[in-house]
Amino acid sequence: MAKLYKKTSGNGTLTLYLGKRDYVDHVQNVDPIEGVVKLDPAGLAGRKVFVKLACAFHYGREDLDVIGLSFRKDIWVKHIQLYPDAGHKPNLTPMHVCLLKKAGEQGRAFTFDIATNLPCSVTLQPGPDNAGKACGVDFEVKTYIATEADPEEKLDRKDTARMTVRKIQFAPDATGAPGPRADICKSFMMSDKPVHLQASLEKEIYYHGDPINVNIKVKNETSRTVTKIKIIVEQTTDVVLYSADKYTKTVLSQDFGETIDANSTFDKSLAITPLLAENKKKRGLALEGRLKDEDTNLASNTIIRAGMDKEVLGILVSYKIKVNLMVSSGGLLGGLTASDIQVELPLILMHPKPQEGRLPLRLSKFPQQ
Repeated sequence: MAKLYKKTSGNGTLTLYLGKRDYVDHVQNVDPIEGVVKLDPAGLAGRKVFVKLACAFHYGREDLDVIGLSFRKDIWVKHIQLYPDAGHKPNLTPMHVCLLKKAGEQGRAFTFDIATNLPCSVTLQPGPDNAGKACGVDFEVKTYIATEADPEEKLDRKDTARMTVRKIQFAPDATGAPGPRADICKSFMMSDKPVHLQASLEKEIYYHGDPINVNIKVKNETSRTVTKIKIIVEQTTDVVLYSADKYTKTVLSQDFGETIDANSTFDKSLAITPLLAENKKKRGLALEGRLKDEDTNLASNTIIRAGMDKEVLGILVSYKIKVNLMVSSGGLLGGLTASDIQVELPLILMHPKPQEGRLPLRLSKFPQQ
């Protein structure tokens, strides 16, 4: 049974209902946000009721907003007037019908169509000692009582009910194409023959939490020994909205005690699994937008539609795998003068598409504001 989400304003006049909090960006279109607001006209004192969807980039703690040190930029905002009736008549979907049954006669249905050029929800993980809202891109649905839709109007918190939602992307359909491959041939001083390294992945896209098999082939024609294989997964985050900041974080570093003797070959798949659980304390790591009552995971790769303005996307996330061979120098110094051989592979890390079909809804209440 799926959840139904409900949030009531502090004065009890407004209740916001949503059937889900994750909305899928299919690249060519985005799932609409279908919701219902239950309102009590007796508590409005002649004012109007609106519902608003905002996509915002934020940086800084909420408590700094008071002294103007927090940075927030609305990327996209849309308002709908629900009361008095201003002509918003969405085509009622099965989701609307279910929510209206919960809300009763005072329920008003609404639909937001999300623009396709907006970023997905991403949060940069704060440090262990940092409190408040971290840097990131989020989406918020808010219903409120006001005289006009003017965003500059000062709203009383008890006259609002809000919920954070997420815009997410799932992995595109598999094309059957082979995964990436990289080769390098490196020679060393005092050796007339090289070491050949080839690394490849079995497919283009991997799902969060699934093992990634890295296929490694080595032809060691030298008199040296490969003493260790290290595989590293790096996440690169481009904050493109307000600056050219780029952050690279290691989300996995794993040593394999494989040795490759002189004048020998190696052909083996080594499995790795990058997980957020191993990176909980890394400040600045990109996570999928966090909902307060739910856990999250490493951010998925950003999929960009052709012709899209990257700056509007706010935060871009990508991954790569580095395969390193540690080659000893031999002789008296041994590993003290070891050298690295390295290749890099692009990695696409995403969620699989969920199975189609709707489930009955069960209510999940949030505290009043």
